[in-house]
Amino acid sequence: MTVCGEPLTVFPSLWGYGPRRPIVADVKATPLSQKTLPDLDARVAKPVYDRSEVSVGIVHFGVGNFHRAHQAMYLDTLMNRGEALDWGVCGVGVMPNDKAMAEALAKQDHLYTLVLKDGHGNLEPRVIGSIVDYVYAPDDPQRVLDVMTAPTTRIVSLTVTEGGYNIDNTTGAFDVDNPVIVAEVEGHGRGEPPVTVYGYVAEALRLRRERGIPPFTVMSCDNIQSNGEVARSSIASFAGLVDPDLAGFIRTEVPFPNAMVDRITPVTTPDVIEAVSGVFGIDDAWPVACEPFTQWVLQENFGLGRPPLEDVGVQVVADVEPYELAKLRLLNAGHQAIAYAGHLMGYTYAHESASDPLFVQFLRDYWDDEARRTLPVAEGLDLDRYTATLLERFANPEVRDTLARLASYGSDRIPKFVVPVIRANLAAGLVSTRAIAIAVTWARYAEAVDEQGQPIEVVDVEKDEVLARGARQTEDPLALARSTRWFGDLADDPRFAEVYTAQLALLHEVGAREFLVRVNAQPHLG
Repeated sequence: MTVCGEPLTVFPSLWGYGPRRPIVADVKATPLSQKTLPDLDARVAKPVYDRSEVSVGIVHFGVGNFHRAHQAMYLDTLMNRGEALDWGVCGVGVMPNDKAMAEALAKQDHLYTLVLKDGHGNLEPRVIGSIVDYVYAPDDPQRVLDVMTAPTTRIVSLTVTEGGYNIDNTTGAFDVDNPVIVAEVEGHGRGEPPVTVYGYVAEALRLRRERGIPPFTVMSCDNIQSNGEVARSSIASFAGLVDPDLAGFIRTEVPFPNAMVDRITPVTTPDVIEAVSGVFGIDDAWPVACEPFTQWVLQENFGLGRPPLEDVGVQVVADVEPYELAKLRLLNAGHQAIAYAGHLMGYTYAHESASDPLFVQFLRDYWDDEARRTLPVAEGLDLDRYTATLLERFANPEVRDTLARLASYGSDRIPKFVVPVIRANLAAGLVSTRAIAIAVTWARYAEAVDEQGQPIEVVDVEKDEVLARGARQTEDPLALARSTRWFGDLADDPRFAEVYTAQLALLHEVGAREFLVRVNAQPHLG
């Protein structure tokens, strides 16, 4: 798998599987451990390397399902090739709910089952062995610092979610008034151990600097734009609260590569645990299920080396931004395209919208005619193949991604994913009918009542303002679009305002389904 003109999905060939085999239920379950690996069902792919030879080279904060389906999977694939045995992962948890993960993995020698679920209901199980240790930080903070300051630790990686970077939604800066941060800074002054990921990373870098050990690379694997730069800002900002000189060192001397990551990885539900146990005979406390597709574009910016990730399909590049923009304006905007209108039409899941021919045409027209023309060239990224793969992913019924999840936080997502397409095309003298339609469906959704008169539970950081503006649309159709924080000055552009106002009136008049029919009939930009 690569993103250089080859398939963007990871199928069994990458994992070393043979052809798909029929599923047989009612298998006696074997507790997962290093000792029982040889006893597992022959259908289950297992590590072929000697895990006793794996040493820690990466400390990872946030060992959730995405990390285990993504970064840890790539490392395990390398190890199965006989590479990267000095890049094993020591997981670290700092949040209260991380203790359950620590306990689950410890009982299984840090092994777990990754199950690929394709759109036809096929399951492909694989035991991952690249995580070799896990520390729950509140129980042993010194041990965390010991492994982070070991010269053999060359990367500290993060999947702490967007909220884990402690960014103030209004200012976009590190929230120094967060009570957790205030308490940690005060505790630092009393000689207490770190509490948050920022505290641990800053303290470990301080100790390494003091001891003459070069700084590790901090590698964010979170699904946020410019994640390396965001991580640098948050960690340096925290360091500045306790040691301004250290903050300067972090800003100038510590590598923070940007990355673009992608793989739909839902929470582990009881049916996943039951399938792993009943179908494949593995008693696993916390397996992971994911879609076949996976992608990782990584900036070449490492101070102490890195695993040869390009050997297993990671695209290592000088600049991640072109790939990031493609994801934002195609995948993420595509999710917005099916979320609001789909909900209004009565759908619950992403695959229901994405299987409707109306949405298929709408997505294709939006991607091919409006979004792609705004994207810079991303070397090796075949956009025809990429968008075709997106349709397959969206329509995968096994993922069961809800439209409610995709529709949440519209005030954050529409400005990042959709508005830039509208603005870029307007700058070129073109009016993006379909991109504007996506924004209009959000505006209709913000009225918090569906087409059957039932309430919509709008989930948004700025919910009060979203609902207030949505409620004013009867007298002012541009009420939502007048927010300069969300739309900039678009409401003042008559080209945008005319189409937006007409579309919102049409959506109210004919409903979401007929609205899509009419928008699909609109001429292309050319």
